[in-house]
Amino acid sequence: MDAAGRFVVSFLDGVHDAPANGPELPARAAEEFGTPPAEHAGRFDELLATFGDAGRYALETAGPRFFAYIPTGGLPSAAIAELLARAVNRQTALAWAAPGLVAMEEGVLRWLCAEFGLPAGSGGVITTGASMGTLSAVVAARHHHLGQAFGDGTVYVTEHTHFCVAKAARIAGIAPENMRVVPTTRDLRMDVAAAARVIAADRAAGRRPFLIVGTAGSTATGTVDPLPDIAALARREDLWLHVDAAYGGFFQLTERGRDRLAGIASADSITLDPHKSLFQPHGTGVLLVRDPGALRAAHVDEAPYLHDLGTTDVPPNYGDLGAELTREFRGLRLWLPLHLHGVAAFRDALDEKLDLAAHAYDELRRVPEVHLPLRPELSTVVFRHVAGDEATRRLLDRINSSGRVLLSSTSLDGHTVIRMCVLSHRSHAEHVDEALDVIRRCVTRVPTAPAGRPRTRSGGRTRQGE
Repeated sequence: MDAAGRFVVSFLDGVHDAPANGPELPARAAEEFGTPPAEHAGRFDELLATFGDAGRYALETAGPRFFAYIPTGGLPSAAIAELLARAVNRQTALAWAAPGLVAMEEGVLRWLCAEFGLPAGSGGVITTGASMGTLSAVVAARHHHLGQAFGDGTVYVTEHTHFCVAKAARIAGIAPENMRVVPTTRDLRMDVAAAARVIAADRAAGRRPFLIVGTAGSTATGTVDPLPDIAALARREDLWLHVDAAYGGFFQLTERGRDRLAGIASADSITLDPHKSLFQPHGTGVLLVRDPGALRAAHVDEAPYLHDLGTTDVPPNYGDLGAELTREFRGLRLWLPLHLHGVAAFRDALDEKLDLAAHAYDELRRVPEVHLPLRPELSTVVFRHVAGDEATRRLLDRINSSGRVLLSSTSLDGHTVIRMCVLSHRSHAEHVDEALDVIRRCVTRVPTAPAGRPRTRSGGRTRQGE
């Protein structure tokens, strides 16, 4: 235990200066790390050294200079909570098996429901991630609106909806042709009027619309769909409204975030990823639902060997709210950091990320070679080289080859753009400024715009490439 503690302290001491991208894994090392277990006991110090060596070959997602994808730093207090929960090894799929621990977890879920404006009686479940929560939400929506005859059930998304929704729908038995991708407006949000027309046409064609998905912070750009308008459409059409807030949801804790996520309280279900914007370890997700009864009706089942279970006044059985039956005590990794640090610490950290993204946007506007198609709504800044896609890709390669920072790319309207997502709790102004310095140095080393092509930049929302 002491050796493991020293390892963790050493890692945390070094992560602040670690490069954002680790070395390439040699074939020889991969073979060594994959050695099968021996018949006899090994030495812990040697095994710990092997683990430490293997962990070097990785993206430094715990570090302050990781701005690629959606960063997740992982709070040490949550890791301590996980050690405690795993050590006592309680089963929390059944409230009767560990009612005190389920009560702790329920307290966190009730707090979350209140923060998101859901009514009294709302509930949810802590999952391994938003993908698992999305699957449960889709199944609940399908069961609630369509029952067992769901072959013509239809789902409405946009091109910026996370692909986990389509995956969940496919697993839930929704045919791919019944996944309807509705148009977006110029600012990359769902075109609600167009969605209404698609729904009307589908009803006329014999389809059964049952689910519409709004995004509260798209993965590509952090854009938030017009949730109040989508909610009004869902009410008129009797659709289940699911809001994917995996990335952006916890900005709800801030005043600016509540402004930008207005309308989320009308959702029937909300997926969140505390391992993103609440700085928790990987493998921590949340599903909130307006009506836990609808979630339970879609998932509950019985088995003869459970007939002699005790009873408890602490609801619910989490095994009745999702696909998992055996389930560890997941709530402590949220409960302990929230109680230990206080909610204000999380609010302040999220406000800082909004400020840092706005700062990065303002600074990049000063770079003549850079075009910014969107003002950041949350903590993601997207930009490209004015010379075009190839120059943008070369710019990204140069930025990442510095070894100091890591950014990622995506495609908007067929054009390559670079993403800088500021979300790690370890990322502060000095780290963002370091990334900006790297970008400025690298941008001068790629081709300039072809003759005759204007170098346009935008301070507002335009469609990529215009």
